[in-house]
Amino acid sequence: MTQTQSTQLPKACIIGAGCSGFTTAKRLKDAGIPYDCFEMSDEVGGNWYYKNPNGLSACYESLHIDTSKWRLAFEDFPVPQDWPDFPHHGQLHQYFKDYVDHFGLRETITFNTAVTSARRTPEGLWSVTLSDGRTEIYDVLFVCNGHHWSPRIPDYEGEFEGPAFHSHAYCDPFDPVDMRGKNVVVVGMGNSAMDIASELSQRPIAKNLWVSARRGVWVLPKYMNGRPADKASAPSWIPKKLGLSMARKVIKKSLGRMEDYGLPKPDHEPLAAHPSVSGEFLTRAGCGDIKFKPAIKRLEGHQIRFADDSVETVDALIFATGYDMKFPFFDDPDLVPDADHRLPLFKRMMKPGISNLFYMALAQPLPTLVNFADQQAKLAVAYLTGAWLPPSPAEMTDIIAKDEEIHLGHYYAAQRHTIQVNFDTYCADLKKELVRGAKRAKAAGNRLPVPARTVSPAG
Repeated sequence: MTQTQSTQLPKACIIGAGCSGFTTAKRLKDAGIPYDCFEMSDEVGGNWYYKNPNGLSACYESLHIDTSKWRLAFEDFPVPQDWPDFPHHGQLHQYFKDYVDHFGLRETITFNTAVTSARRTPEGLWSVTLSDGRTEIYDVLFVCNGHHWSPRIPDYEGEFEGPAFHSHAYCDPFDPVDMRGKNVVVVGMGNSAMDIASELSQRPIAKNLWVSARRGVWVLPKYMNGRPADKASAPSWIPKKLGLSMARKVIKKSLGRMEDYGLPKPDHEPLAAHPSVSGEFLTRAGCGDIKFKPAIKRLEGHQIRFADDSVETVDALIFATGYDMKFPFFDDPDLVPDADHRLPLFKRMMKPGISNLFYMALAQPLPTLVNFADQQAKLAVAYLTGAWLPPSPAEMTDIIAKDEEIHLGHYYAAQRHTIQVNFDTYCADLKKELVRGAKRAKAAGNRLPVPARTVSPAG
């Protein structure tokens, strides 16, 4: 730590104890930065806590993470050696709990307590109101509430008279609706849509299973050449365009055409969209168990009319249509995404002009989100201890635009692509930025950019 032991460090509030919240807490604890972490549920894990009593988990019983164990592991806490390549959600949740207990974080988390309001005071501090009625003041705020908990449901003309629900509510083929012998439509072609459609389309379950989407996608496999596909990332020194070109050629040669599986032809190149990954979907489609329909045009009672004016009688409708980024504790419109789902941030963390606010893991990194905040927290800790200093707000804004071109330039325009980053590219740049910021901090005398103005506990 740059500062002397007698220097009082700013006190932080961490909203949420999912993987981004508790890894941030671990980094703060290691650096001696005082903090309070508030979790609205009774356990850590957030989205990966199956049937989380807070109602915000999107886990379904059969869910296995699409990221291999080698890519999701925390750098200071290896995954169990006996794990399969792609662990079940229950294994991942236990891993989270073991991490929290191993590093003594559990006693620093206040459970069953939600942050209902977080507002900047006229002095620039954070006034945080809790679900138990208390209001506390903090020097710095870490937003770790996740962005896969507020379901986005499209608005269609007409009404559907059968059960209709978002994939967020899906648990298994019998909960919340018994799908046996039913005609089912799954809307969307993202990862949840792939998993749920593959599970329900098996003959003992759905009678007919259609996937409805506005466009075709490239469905990528979990394995390539007998190895988890995400282990085959290109070295960081390979130019981005060359790396993309090489990867696209490999994907096309390995998979062939999506049309040959009975799916629509994608209107974009592989990796020009957030990848849809499945080890089963293409087989189920090729077997005819999964059939494709274009976008829904109108709901007509127990029937659904599609964009090609075909009509099917449907018993259940499942929306695997993604999530909105929401921060219900903020009432300042400058702190939330705009109508286009955009919230530009310096290194996907900091809003220029606000020196004491961090959005942790507000990104869609490839290949994994699990250990993303753990890397981001290195910069946050260096900042709060005076070892790193950001550039000016104007320079931060310019860098944001350049970074977004690097990370987003090869994606087609869509709300789901506003927060994409490449994990390896991001982390390599983060290391360079830590060096650049260390020089700026030294030139400024390693002062604390966020002074400790609230009462911190002794020790």
